[in-house]
Amino acid sequence: MAIIKPFKCIRPAVDKAKDVAALPYDVYNRQEACDEVKDKPLSFLNIDRAETQFDSSVDTYDERVYAKAKELLETRMNDGTFEQEQKDCYFIYSLTMDGREQTGLVACASIDDYINNVIKKHENTREEKEIDRIKHVDTCGAQTGPIFLAYRADKVINDVIIKNKKNAPMFDFVADDGVRHAAWKIDNGSDINILQNEFGKIDSIYIADGHHRAASAVKVGLKRRNEKNNYTGDEEFNYFLSVLFPDEELMIMPYNRCVKDLAGNTTDEFIKKVGEKYDVEDNGTTPYQPDKKGDVGMYIDSKWYILHPKKEILSDDPVEGLDVSVLQNNVLAPVLGIEDPRTDSRIDFIGGIRGLKELERRCADDMKVAFAMYPTSIKELFDVADAGRLMPPKSTWFEPKLRSGLFIHAL
Repeated sequence: MAIIKPFKCIRPAVDKAKDVAALPYDVYNRQEACDEVKDKPLSFLNIDRAETQFDSSVDTYDERVYAKAKELLETRMNDGTFEQEQKDCYFIYSLTMDGREQTGLVACASIDDYINNVIKKHENTREEKEIDRIKHVDTCGAQTGPIFLAYRADKVINDVIIKNKKNAPMFDFVADDGVRHAAWKIDNGSDINILQNEFGKIDSIYIADGHHRAASAVKVGLKRRNEKNNYTGDEEFNYFLSVLFPDEELMIMPYNRCVKDLAGNTTDEFIKKVGEKYDVEDNGTTPYQPDKKGDVGMYIDSKWYILHPKKEILSDDPVEGLDVSVLQNNVLAPVLGIEDPRTDSRIDFIGGIRGLKELERRCADDMKVAFAMYPTSIKELFDVADAGRLMPPKSTWFEPKLRSGLFIHAL
């Protein structure tokens, strides 16, 4: 059963929230991060990616970078940019994009629930990516980017959140990208008890996004356990910062694919081979975003095709039945020679937020063929995790992205 607890949150002063809020650290490369923080001294990206404070002679993973992150965080705590709650609270965090709102609960989850698989994963992590965040969290003594968790909707939890959202928000602003962010504090003891008790009845919570941040938080917690004298189990490092969303609130966008060449095939030969597994429908110059599971949009030589899967290539297996798996197993691997999409430089992945025009642009620029996918569903994500399996790489794209810096958990 899940332990989801309130905490003494470090957060921006209300009038600073918009200036502080930043997209997650891993959506930028170094140059993009440097460009993003120009003339934005309060942006949390300065702390999340403290290499932006150095010239290029200092490596991104230099120890001075992590020391600078700690220094900047302490400076912002001391100058009033950030404040710390004096009592344990939950927070409601609402994000609205293109008229669609999703509302989650900001809280701390247990590293033991992660270890014991109450908090379930669907993705492998890479050690080199973990090391960076381990150093960042351990040096700063704080978790600065929330883990995006999902759970099956619960009426009691929903009712508490709906009730508290009737209060005036703590902050409410529209970011430069048009996404609205609002937050409410839950400090009422009765509501806190209800939420803790209700989450205590939930036996499965799922990482939707943030596998590397979660793994890093757990490893920092275990490290500190080993270093702690008189360890009690109540220490804050036993928990990690999360925002938990009910499944009914979430929308997954497609994660599209494009490939640089046809592995020696002509366009006609390639389409003929695709036609052995999919029924190929010519859609001319009209872009096609799949509107049902199984179908794929394919763009090649300035034309769009609709691929309808033949029955024999479909599967009821939670992993093999995913649309991205069906395409991988029947086209990308056998026809295009993409055996391992994690490491093959010939394939690239395009988040659905960028639209079909980006697929056309890439094919005019550096790619030969692109595939527009139907999005993986949240149920499919749950089914894979419940089976103890892993999704193929780049199966899900969540929007909008949780902002960093709005909620911080001190260890």
